[in-house]
Amino acid sequence: MLREIALKAKAALSKPAKYGVDVDLTAYNFKIPPRQLIGSLNELPDDVKRSAPSVGLDITEAGRSGSYFQIDASPVYVKSRVQGLTVMPLSEAINDRSFIDNYYWKAVDVDLDKFTAAAELYGGKEGYVIIAGRNVVVENPVQACLYMSEPRALQAPHNIIVAEEGSTLYVVTGCATRPRIAGLHAGVSEFYVKRNATVVFIMIHNWSRHTHVRPRTGVVVEDGGTFISYYVNMGFTKSLQTFPNVYLRGAGAKAVLHTVILGLGSSKIDVGGFIALEAEGTSGEISSRVVAKDEVEVVARGKIGGYARGGRGHVECSGLLLSKHSSIRAIPELEAKVKDVQLTHEAAIGKLAEEEIFYIQARGFTREEAVSMLIRGFLKVRMEGLPPILEKYVNYVTELTASKL
Repeated sequence: MLREIALKAKAALSKPAKYGVDVDLTAYNFKIPPRQLIGSLNELPDDVKRSAPSVGLDITEAGRSGSYFQIDASPVYVKSRVQGLTVMPLSEAINDRSFIDNYYWKAVDVDLDKFTAAAELYGGKEGYVIIAGRNVVVENPVQACLYMSEPRALQAPHNIIVAEEGSTLYVVTGCATRPRIAGLHAGVSEFYVKRNATVVFIMIHNWSRHTHVRPRTGVVVEDGGTFISYYVNMGFTKSLQTFPNVYLRGAGAKAVLHTVILGLGSSKIDVGGFIALEAEGTSGEISSRVVAKDEVEVVARGKIGGYARGGRGHVECSGLLLSKHSSIRAIPELEAKVKDVQLTHEAAIGKLAEEEIFYIQARGFTREEAVSMLIRGFLKVRMEGLPPILEKYVNYVTELTASKL
């Protein structure tokens, strides 16, 4: 089976992505020397430790159920702190034939494009595997960090998250790079949310202005399952393109995709998501908040497909232009193939209203403070069902993102 997967990947190495700027894979180095495991996150290099908090990594592991840290292609720290929770590198998990049969390239096609192919062929068979056992409630989040340190490196991890029946799992993932590092990140993430299970996934990207980013994500949700995703890009990147696909295959399954984009410099950003309502009584929501500054170009996509009775879906995109040289395009799409579905969308793009700025200034604030307050309010996304520790973290990330303006 692994041989068949590899052959499919090789055939797709020149296949461009459907959306976004094309990237030449041959310009990047995938032969990075391996790194040794460390016994504590405190043993990370000082510059890495300084960067880690900006993407949610707590070096002390306080309030964390487990940790995974990867530098370039090497896992350097892997730990589970809770019974019933498994955290391991992918290279260990794929030694289990049943794991390959059930989860390996089942939610994402290995030949989707050149970036999924690169993850299979050049990613070193690494990435994190996180599994919450049946009826296990992991109260504190698992944290993971994927860090790029080598110049012109290709980092292509393959991550797999499984929430067994009745379980609850919170995951906070951060991706970052050393300043001024040019590289390509092409990570693959697969999620399997079993019957009546819940997964809340928060991903924070904090790249350099020279990094191309191509995440590929697939999610399968069974009866009564819930998947909630909160994705944040915190500023500079050379280019970013992602379009996660969520398949609600069980009755009553739910999915929510929230995206917050702060675009700075001359970034080319194309983000979105697709939710397929494939079973009765399923529901999906896609929302995005986009702030574009400098010469940024952003495309925000959202698609919901209603393919079963009783499905409900909503797509919303809000954009804020802070420069006459930046641009935002919102592309909502709804598709219905049965009559008993309810699908809606709305989109709005504009600039800060001068009357709102003047109103805040009249109460003693400077113009800069007024603008900052309005942007913070714009970026805040209300997310239901978050535990206090994650709600506090989301608010922190929002404040940190707005502070970069």
